[in-house]
Amino acid sequence: MAADEKAQAKTDQVKGKVKETIGRATGNERMEAEGRADQSKGDLRQAKENTKDAFRR
Repeated sequence: MAADEKAQAKTDQVKGKVKETIGRATGNERMEAEGRADQSKGDLRQAKENTKDAFRR
């Protein structure tokens, strides 16, 4: 399960970066903001998994 969550976190981060880059290139502020939100979601998910890993050790 943890590997799935970590993979999902990385996917959210990459997807967000792509959206942000496309939004910036096209001048689409909404897409750019969605990209930043996706990246934040991925960052939070990764932080949660890192915290869980720290308590398992």
